[in-house]
Amino acid sequence: MLTPLFRTLIRVGLPMLAAFIGAMIYFSQQDNRDAFRLWLVDIRNEIQTRPEFMVKLMAIDGADASVAEDIREITPIDFPISSFDLDLDQMRRTIADLPAVKDVSIRVRPGGVLQVDVVERVPAILWRDADGLALLDEHGFYVGQAGARADHADLPLVAGEGADRAVPEALWLYRAAGPLRDRLRGLVRIGDRRWDLVLDRGQRILLPEDRAVQALERVIALHQAQDVMARDLAQVDMRIGARPTIRMNEAAVEQWWQINKIGFKD
Repeated sequence: MLTPLFRTLIRVGLPMLAAFIGAMIYFSQQDNRDAFRLWLVDIRNEIQTRPEFMVKLMAIDGADASVAEDIREITPIDFPISSFDLDLDQMRRTIADLPAVKDVSIRVRPGGVLQVDVVERVPAILWRDADGLALLDEHGFYVGQAGARADHADLPLVAGEGADRAVPEALWLYRAAGPLRDRLRGLVRIGDRRWDLVLDRGQRILLPEDRAVQALERVIALHQAQDVMARDLAQVDMRIGARPTIRMNEAAVEQWWQINKIGFKD
């Protein structure tokens, strides 16, 4: 009785044992267990539905009207709702799956506002495929459908197999076009390997698979020195870097033969 351990067991151990036995006897009855669970649910609901935890509305920033409408459609929420009942991670993943959304963050602001901050993809190029016209961002990610070419006259146009997978290179070529950019009608991907630049008057610049920008810069330099692209040419073929070739239009070839015939007669 005088040892500290024995006194601790009597003072602490016996009350704990009695409480444990009493709890076991109490929870051995189904009605008691159900009553306890209901009590826990009531306590939880009382805490979660306090005014400071209630979300009353959604605010969307950084998205235009159509994207904001899509966000509200795919995340239907019956306001007011407890912040404990919102799965913000799942909502963020759902919104991030929208084609026009590049990044999104979600948080609950003080005052019961569900704040959705959106970073939209910026259309950088117009892609023509079998389904019509589509807007792509600078990395080739789909942004949305386009109605007509005239609605996006400021964007370069690409077409051909695999053009959407080579958007960064297409943009480099568009920027390198320089003095020919006003005449550029579009870029055509050939065999998912290389590009043709299509100019007005039906002219084409055929670029190689590798070092396409450097090949275009050679054409630009030649044009600036001798005004080559202003002549009656059908195409400039740069696919073989060591042997670039020029093909004239039929009318220009016929005129050349006529001049040569006159020269031979003289």
